[in-house]
Amino acid sequence: MANSILVGLQWGDEGKGKIIDVLTENVDMVVRFQGGNNAGHTVEVGDEKFVLHLIPSGILHAGCQCVIGNGVVVNPLTLAQEIADLEARGYEVVDRLRISSRAQLVFSYHCVMDGLFEHKLGENKIGTTKRGIGPAYADKVNRVGIRAGELLNLPRMEHHFRTQAKFYNDIFAEASVPTVDIDSEWASIKGVADKLAPLVEDTVLSINQAVGQGLKVLFEGAQGMWLDVDFGTYPYVTSSNTTAGAACTGSGLAPSRIEHVVGVAKAYCTRVGEGPFMTELHDEEGKRMASLGNEFGATTGRPRRCGWFDAVATRYSAMLNGVDQLALTKLDVLDDFETIKVCVAYDLDGRRLSEMPIAVADYARVNPVYREFPGWCQKTSDATCWEELPERCREYLQALSGLIEAPLKIVSVGPRRDQTFFV
Repeated sequence: MANSILVGLQWGDEGKGKIIDVLTENVDMVVRFQGGNNAGHTVEVGDEKFVLHLIPSGILHAGCQCVIGNGVVVNPLTLAQEIADLEARGYEVVDRLRISSRAQLVFSYHCVMDGLFEHKLGENKIGTTKRGIGPAYADKVNRVGIRAGELLNLPRMEHHFRTQAKFYNDIFAEASVPTVDIDSEWASIKGVADKLAPLVEDTVLSINQAVGQGLKVLFEGAQGMWLDVDFGTYPYVTSSNTTAGAACTGSGLAPSRIEHVVGVAKAYCTRVGEGPFMTELHDEEGKRMASLGNEFGATTGRPRRCGWFDAVATRYSAMLNGVDQLALTKLDVLDDFETIKVCVAYDLDGRRLSEMPIAVADYARVNPVYREFPGWCQKTSDATCWEELPERCREYLQALSGLIEAPLKIVSVGPRRDQTFFV
């Protein structure tokens, strides 16, 4: 597999971790390029289940090098625990994981600030994970953030940390919320520094060297396109760019070196948190979809809102990301539905739209126009190739590929690694 970017085409939770895990069999390096531990990639290998928050999914393949790029915000305590958990399960991590010296670090004061922002927004809350991601990116833009490279000089890092923590504590005290115990927090950070510092390097150099040597690199995105801070359902979005273009700025590899973009979408739609969701189901079908799909967030455990596949939104996402390989996941969830719907247009105040409305505020006002497909009402989870899928199922998948104008390459019919095949 050539140098490729993998992104989510919906609101996250599309099953990217599993697809990355499958693709990693044919790559030498996996690079995470944005987001933080507000994302969770779930991978099932045999009877084992792994939920990865910061470490790229490629870590589950021996010999694959993994990189946390400069576009990621890293909670050092969370990362250290994730490393320890994987090592306890028999996976070698330290020799295969590197952290960009330019990656911003997340601390407890960012998490407190995250919660304070949400509280102040009241009914207009964004629905963040309160993992401190937004405030950490804000520190980056405000040029006061602490980078992973400072782990290599703890006296300098301590001074920087204490200055920032005091700044935030003053805000918390004024807002009458609990302040951060600076001494305790620093002791915790110092306790993991020896483990993390040897992993820090100029990953821009190492990634480009790998590409220059002809190694195959896969760039792993978190969340999904409609959570992108620029292109998503703003303001109900995450704090980073989740689209394919961010793979270059979040890793340091030039766009000319990228050869493919893999877009991942569920065979239906889900969303966690607040914000418009054009095909959301509020009826028994939506509840049934959630139950069959076990739709709960890998990071937060929050229930996901469910709805029919939105071809209008997904086509726009595929266009923006330049998708040339489509992966459709969780097909088996639809096995028992007698009728399956796909949104092919929107109705806005009596006008039929085949593309996204210009104003994001109108996303919540549109009514989906559906095309109905007969369900296949057969089990697909045992299928190992395209030919073993029911005919109606194949027709549905071909229709989705045509509606979003992206060639179908990968189909997933269950959570396990072996429940995936190429078309």
